[in-house]
Amino acid sequence: MPPARAAFLPDTFHEVNGVAHTSRQLEAFARRRQLPLLSIHCGPKPDIIEDGAVRIVQITRGAGRIGLDAHLDYDPFLFRYARRLEAELRNFGADLIHITGPGDMGTLGCYLARRLRLPLVISWHTSLHEYAARRLERLLAFLSPRISRAIAQRVERLALGILGWFYRKAQVILAPNRELMDMLGRLTGKPVFLMERGVDTSLFTPRRRHRTSNTFRIGYVGRLTAEKNVRFLAALDSDLRTLGRQNFELMIVGEGREQSWLYQHLPNAIFTGVLRGDALADAYADMDLFVFPSRTDTFGNVVLEALASGVPAVVTADGGPKFLVQHAQTGFVARNDWEFVSAVNQLMADPRLHDIMRESARAWAVTQSWDSVLEQVFAAYEYCRRVRPLPVAARIQPALE
Repeated sequence: MPPARAAFLPDTFHEVNGVAHTSRQLEAFARRRQLPLLSIHCGPKPDIIEDGAVRIVQITRGAGRIGLDAHLDYDPFLFRYARRLEAELRNFGADLIHITGPGDMGTLGCYLARRLRLPLVISWHTSLHEYAARRLERLLAFLSPRISRAIAQRVERLALGILGWFYRKAQVILAPNRELMDMLGRLTGKPVFLMERGVDTSLFTPRRRHRTSNTFRIGYVGRLTAEKNVRFLAALDSDLRTLGRQNFELMIVGEGREQSWLYQHLPNAIFTGVLRGDALADAYADMDLFVFPSRTDTFGNVVLEALASGVPAVVTADGGPKFLVQHAQTGFVARNDWEFVSAVNQLMADPRLHDIMRESARAWAVTQSWDSVLEQVFAAYEYCRRVRPLPVAARIQPALE
């Protein structure tokens, strides 16, 4: 049987975030393997590209788009493309549609799947309910912590209910870690398959390290937003100095709404803005330790990139990054803020342990290839094509072998 002909409509493609990076990798994998894929995404200009088995259709968001975050927009009028994209799907002979969430492209893809009676695959990339709660709690900081937290928790439950309603429209769901597989299975009653992330170990490598200074460099890469818990970086800096640490520096790569606050509270930190490609890989390699205080990330591509660069990582025990770090081997998984600070302090104080972890981080990361991850996604496409509409009571499926 020929491979499933999938249509992929991601909400973000060219932007700097984990969803966009994964979307680009999926398209590139289909080109390498010559697997039939119709990739439809928004970009700076309209375009159509035929690349072997892959057809790329790029559309544009209009003047009515709404800015959701740095370089991330939502166009409520994207349905103006519905008739044209329906023709693209029919001409391509799509067997299924894959979307990445309830954004503008996702809702359009959901509509087209229903209209054409095609199976729908939805991948979970972002815990939007948690993002909404963290941002709201920050906005309600003028209230007492108890009241703002109670309101945020209610909004989080409401948002999760809405997400559950949306994801129940799928025949198959893809999740980035087993914790989310369990949650989505309970929430939707649909089959959930594992869709992890890979890393380019030829780009992210310790060989790019050029810094010779003996100042211990602690790095962060990601959006500077409330849901990433980036204000903790200022607390980390202060606590380390209270513990007597002086010969260190913070490097912060990224931009976002919390940027001005961080400028004010970390005047001695190195702020690079957004880095890409070789510049980003060089920045990782020149770090001594990677810290990621987010409690809402579903995977943590940046953690994997740091490990591939031979940089141990300290992460929280909440969310997906904890599955990437082997505790006390390639870094530390901290259960609370004090454990986080203590782990950083321990690595600064023990050069031998730091060197061992650098080697272990790289050794583990080289086993995480994009090809092995995306083979699982295309196997899930085959499953979706075979099963078509699935009973609501379907059980969670194990990771595809």
